[in-house]
Amino acid sequence: MKNSINQYINLLCLPVLLLLGACEPFVEVDVPNDRITSETVFSDDATAREAMDGVYIQLFNTAFAAGGNQSVSFLGGLSADTYTVTNAVPEMEAFAAHQPEATNSLNLALWSGAYNTIYMCNAILEGVTDNSSLSPETRAALEGESRFIRAFTYFYLTNLYGEVPLITQTDYTVNALKARSPQTEVYALILEDLNGAVELLQSGYSDNERTRANRFTAMGLLARVHLYLGDWEQAEAYSSEVLAATDLYELPNDLNTVFLANSPEALWQVSPEGWGGTFTHTRDGNLLIRISASGSPVSLSEGLLENYEVDDLRQQVWIDSFSSTAETYYYPYKYRIRYDASGGAYTEYSMLMRLGEQYLIRAEARTQQGKLEVAVTDLNAIRERAGLEPLVYTSAFTQEQLLEEVMQQRYHELFSEWGHRWLDLKRTGQALEVLGGLQETDLLYPIPEAELLKNPNLTQNAGY
Repeated sequence: MKNSINQYINLLCLPVLLLLGACEPFVEVDVPNDRITSETVFSDDATAREAMDGVYIQLFNTAFAAGGNQSVSFLGGLSADTYTVTNAVPEMEAFAAHQPEATNSLNLALWSGAYNTIYMCNAILEGVTDNSSLSPETRAALEGESRFIRAFTYFYLTNLYGEVPLITQTDYTVNALKARSPQTEVYALILEDLNGAVELLQSGYSDNERTRANRFTAMGLLARVHLYLGDWEQAEAYSSEVLAATDLYELPNDLNTVFLANSPEALWQVSPEGWGGTFTHTRDGNLLIRISASGSPVSLSEGLLENYEVDDLRQQVWIDSFSSTAETYYYPYKYRIRYDASGGAYTEYSMLMRLGEQYLIRAEARTQQGKLEVAVTDLNAIRERAGLEPLVYTSAFTQEQLLEEVMQQRYHELFSEWGHRWLDLKRTGQALEVLGGLQETDLLYPIPEAELLKNPNLTQNAGY
């Protein structure tokens, strides 16, 4: 099964490899006895499903999503006040100093990994469209999942780079010359894809595995997108839909269980099955857990560590430390397994979206609408799970105070996850003040020089 899935990945990605110079590593497999064609992949429900499985597996490997040192989570954490670089790695230090060059290889890997993912989604969408060989149920599921993943990927591309090329088909001779599109057009596609996904996807999870997108996963991202766009009513409405699905989701009282495989808090996770061998650990855990003075390239920043309230369980449970003779290093401990080559069961999955964020989205959206009392209720769900005293609403509360509380809780709840802190500081206009020493031009990453050289229609962000 794994080999056949990887064959489908390679088929879906061949043109994009030609376009991007093969900058993403792909799993090597033996050449199949008979050539796999797109017609073969989408000739029946089973093989089409395996192709979609391959996309999910590849999310664990592709740089932007994997959780390693080229991912949104890691590079976004460097850009924000989450990490301090502790080992001299110049390309990482450049992100921490908000001075990545257009030639930075980490930046190129992030960009190209995202576009590899988009290309695979486009290949699935083209393969299932008007395909009478597939059942209506399979066509709907694969279209909905592909639209969701494409929207998820474009969300990060446009928030990290601003205007980006909109690639919506697989003709790489056309794609290679695409110019950048305004953010309004990128967000229009994101909303179109997510609204389509909500209509197409089922509400449950197949096989009780939370590794495929469902209707509520798409709604959760819609809530986030509308929050970023300042559409507070829609952000509240979609997050409320997710939070009302109590038969599927809940906040576990025990913080130790949040990042386990198929956690009831998970809206969407990715399995370490993508390693393709006997490894069962996540890339996040492998990168961030420190077992020696040089065992990880970063430590959690003093600003984050000093910012917690007394008795906050998140500081006690989700942060650990390693002490050398010279220094103590603090690291995220949301994932507990640094390395496991036993080939046993996968006990931790990489978390892409979870319920805690939905409470914070709704709290912020309600605060922006002046619904302060119910916003406090949402904040208290997060505070009480963290072992903190609940806020007691009074008429003395101001909108500004509650928005500050939302930002604090987002910082403490979502640190080291998917660049939330970096994007929060940017979207709320606080990045220049909080981080200090930045210019407006530092708020976007550079378009990779390798892409500019290949595509004469691409332009660079200001300041690079």
